[in-house]
Amino acid sequence: MGRVVIDTSTLVGAMLRPASKPRQALLAVVTSHALCVSQSTLAELQVVLQRPKFDRYAPLQTRLDFLEVVTQTAHLFEIDTASEAASLGACRDPKDDKFLALAMACEAMALISSDADLLSLQRWRDIAILSPADFLAAGW
Repeated sequence: MGRVVIDTSTLVGAMLRPASKPRQALLAVVTSHALCVSQSTLAELQVVLQRPKFDRYAPLQTRLDFLEVVTQTAHLFEIDTASEAASLGACRDPKDDKFLALAMACEAMALISSDADLLSLQRWRDIAILSPADFLAAGW
């Protein structure tokens, strides 16, 4: 069972749009792979899901329930010093470095992202960085 990291933008898309590629990718990961998270990626997801701008799409409790499902389903990894150091400055958006550090720390086979800054890397340290659609098309 391969390990996969999914960034916040993709998880939010999966929660908000049930028929979307992000949702399909999330379901594929939890069915056939190990979804990996860290304290910092979960913390970011929690903050983002509580933004009032999402109130019109889903009630806050629904969003918090989604966070709980992700937390209970995912495998929690500590980010080691080497992974954190290697990821610093690797992405043009420093806020995305935490996903690279997690992918390295958990030895992920892929990082699924809807973020142009991460997707522009395509591959980082032998880790494929794919959109949800590309992940699904690859048949992983």
